[in-house]
Amino acid sequence: MHRSRLFGIFVDTPTAEAGPAATFWSAALGARARPVVGEEQFTALDGALPGLILDVQAIDGEPRYHVDIETDDVAAEVARLIALGAEPVSRWLECHTLRAPGGHLLCVVPVHSDPETFEKLARAWP
Repeated sequence: MHRSRLFGIFVDTPTAEAGPAATFWSAALGARARPVVGEEQFTALDGALPGLILDVQAIDGEPRYHVDIETDDVAAEVARLIALGAEPVSRWLECHTLRAPGGHLLCVVPVHSDPETFEKLARAWP
């Protein structure tokens, strides 16, 4: 048995436009924008989505959105999602990028939220 939950939504934005995009989304949602220390490609929008994170992510590519699913067993969660129809796209460190049916990207990552939040919101899977 393992557990997982939707952790966050990411506004993937071409690098040159990431600053203005973060400013826009911060003002539009009434959220405080702050750089994520050690992960300069991310700007967190604190308080935009209760229980979830919302970040603007600077990328080399076209604008899009993606979600992250956090889990206490990355291999088991990747296998579960592939069995449901997702296709592997890439891997970077412990992050597995998959493409869901319909073409949307998602990342499976180890638990990033605080233990209390994960315990309260995660679902258990056989």
